[in-house]
Amino acid sequence: MKKATFAVALAAAVLSGTAQAALQGRDLNGDGTVDAFYDTDLNITWRRNANLNGLMSWADAVAWADNMAFGGYTDWRLPTSAACLAFNCTGSEMGHLWYVELGNLAGDATPNTGNFVNMQLYAYWSGTTYASDASQAYHFNIDLGDQDVAGKVNPLFAMAVRPGDVLAAVPEPETYAMMLAGLAALGVVTRRRRR
Repeated sequence: MKKATFAVALAAAVLSGTAQAALQGRDLNGDGTVDAFYDTDLNITWRRNANLNGLMSWADAVAWADNMAFGGYTDWRLPTSAACLAFNCTGSEMGHLWYVELGNLAGDATPNTGNFVNMQLYAYWSGTTYASDASQAYHFNIDLGDQDVAGKVNPLFAMAVRPGDVLAAVPEPETYAMMLAGLAALGVVTRRRRR
């Protein structure tokens, strides 16, 4: 009985593997490629392409994200920001992505952009207006990892995010390998019990 319990625990550990990573690839349009990443920490889904529409004012960026329809979802938006200026603003969605998920450090001039595509080493709008001056909004600088404010008329980049997960996960090859190893371990233990 102890061997069977051990085998079940081993299989569960093997099966959980990288499937529990904080950023999980998602195929939104069913073509077999990753279109987005689900952040299990914040329960949000990022579009993988970090430069879908080029430089734009804050109002244009908000309208672009709000009007996006992709993969059957129409609730896209700009990421939110916490009231924080300078480095280590991990309370904002962009700051969490940059520091926590991608593992960058404050002032890192060559940041890790993970598996995102077209991420620009420049500033990205958030959807949060600066409380002290409604003509400004928060933005996150991908090139160094600091959060600041800028006039809403300035041309900056934008990334789209939506609340929650999407249904179509794209398993990584390592996940299949771990699943097969777990099933093989269960088979060995079951075979030994029958003898």
